[in-house]
Amino acid sequence: MSVPTKPLSPRPRRGRCRLCGLCLGSALLAIVVSALVHFLSPPPHHAPSPRFSVIIDGGSTGTRAHVFAAGPDGRPDLTRSTVMRVSPGLSSFAADPARAGESLRPLMEFARDKVGGARGAKATEVRLMATAGMRLLEERVQEAILASCRDALRASGFRFEDAWAKVIPGSDEGVYAWVAANYALGTLGGVPQQTIGIIELGGASAQLTFVSDEVLPPELSTNFTFGETAYTLYSNSFLNFGQNAAQDSFREIVRSRGSSKNGTLVDPCAPKGYSHKREVMARPINVSRSNLENQYVGNGSGNFKECRSSSLMMMQERKEKCQYQQCHLGSTFVPELRGHFLATENFYFTSKFLGLKQSSSLSDFAHAGEQFCNKDLSTLRQKYINQSDEDFSRYCFSSAYIVALLHDSLGVPLEDNRSETLK
Repeated sequence: MSVPTKPLSPRPRRGRCRLCGLCLGSALLAIVVSALVHFLSPPPHHAPSPRFSVIIDGGSTGTRAHVFAAGPDGRPDLTRSTVMRVSPGLSSFAADPARAGESLRPLMEFARDKVGGARGAKATEVRLMATAGMRLLEERVQEAILASCRDALRASGFRFEDAWAKVIPGSDEGVYAWVAANYALGTLGGVPQQTIGIIELGGASAQLTFVSDEVLPPELSTNFTFGETAYTLYSNSFLNFGQNAAQDSFREIVRSRGSSKNGTLVDPCAPKGYSHKREVMARPINVSRSNLENQYVGNGSGNFKECRSSSLMMMQERKEKCQYQQCHLGSTFVPELRGHFLATENFYFTSKFLGLKQSSSLSDFAHAGEQFCNKDLSTLRQKYINQSDEDFSRYCFSSAYIVALLHDSLGVPLEDNRSETLK
């Protein structure tokens, strides 16, 4: 990793960053198309704007088809735009890549109906952009899955070229979201320091993108021009820092380092009464590989504070490899956060589950998470009759993990009366 051309000095990080939107749901992804189609890849002036466009968002836990309607001026008409989601995500077909294309068929049927049938599809572009779940796979597996998807998209009746189906870098994912959000909020094209930053929490990765005045490492810096305004963006994707990937990593840490009694391990990030079993490979001393399989049981203790502190410790692993004066997420350079930020995706889903209001602060978020985690499993089952035990464990973990990420690692204030929840 290259070092900035001038040294960074330690400075206070509290009180300079505000979450103007604690959470933003999948509606943000819809706006992304306006950035992709109308800003990043504008059509020639002589070509009329398409009436519809379709973007397939290949996330780690599911795949979404976003159908966007455009007005007479070619700008997106979000009131007429719509979305459909299927599960599981494309990366789940790693063992059988040929089936990946089949998973897109319901999405294409949905999109075909929304654009006016076969005739509308023939005039409509479709693009597939896969994200962190696919980035975790080996390149040969990625290509096999993409080949299957390309076959399905070529046969869909939509306008499609093979180059339009790809795995996008995490930094691009962050930049697209930043462009889309600032376009929607009317801040794109204005003063760089008055734009809104983006913090995304996906399933497999987290993204952070915002305008920074600091000298940035080239690999973490993106220059973007809109109109006559130039922006220097810090954009970074933290692979394995997504909600699901982080919880999997945390459970492995519990297994390898946690205290146990009679083979039972204590998981502070799960409600009291919750237990889960998982097969693990035993690896005795002097044996490089073993076929011996054991099971361990993790019992929840519902300890929000311990879950939060343990999550922070997990985020700071490899910090000793930091090549800068200080790193705030493991060995990764993150400049000081300034201004206003939108927190999206799993920030939204977790806050919605916890019942937070639009005026909620991060302190409210932490309090709600602690109250939720401290309840025993039987109480939660009575209150949330349509949720599974695994949902309870996931939201207990994510509530603590989010506070550790936003406040303990990135310095977002716990108290901020200007925070609100955007949908």
